[in-house]
Amino acid sequence: MIVADDDAPQLSDQLESWFGSDRRKTVGDLVETFGPGSFAILFVVLLAFPSLPLPTGGLSHVLEVVAMLLALELVLGRREVWIPQRWKDKELKGVSGPRFSAALLKRIRWFERFSRPRGTRLLDLRLTGIVFGATVFVLSLTAFFAPPFSGLDTLPALGVVVLSLGVLLRDVVVATVGAGIGVLGVVLVIGLGRAVVSLF
Repeated sequence: MIVADDDAPQLSDQLESWFGSDRRKTVGDLVETFGPGSFAILFVVLLAFPSLPLPTGGLSHVLEVVAMLLALELVLGRREVWIPQRWKDKELKGVSGPRFSAALLKRIRWFERFSRPRGTRLLDLRLTGIVFGATVFVLSLTAFFAPPFSGLDTLPALGVVVLSLGVLLRDVVVATVGAGIGVLGVVLVIGLGRAVVSLF
């Protein structure tokens, strides 16, 4: 299962409650809060920070590695999230800050307002989960290997966030837009990377 339950509260409300809680904001706590099958919610939170058009330092790489692990689990057909014990207690500093969380919730509510269920049967297919995982893995890997302090990791990470929101909101159109943003980011990273290499 790659999407939240249809009867569950809206994603923005769930995240607002999590951000506002007194619990330590760790990777393990995310899994406990949103359930073992909530891959897409985890992708939104993990890749939201790298999607900022700002230098984010080493934290981005940690989040991207976790996202790649989860994506591989989807590709392998897992229905429940598995996180190595050593990563469960990794605190998500920066991601849980009040300014960042407020900005993220604002963007999510914008998508919730204008999105509507489209192509829901497609999203329920097992193959879709595999393709979703493979896409997230490629985009996260691209963001990971983007030149440091170049800002080129922004588009691949943003692509993952929008794609995952499309899956959560059961809107194929939003998911497709996210995939398109991610592909554009991959093209830019590869193209500019080659340009830099050719200079040397």
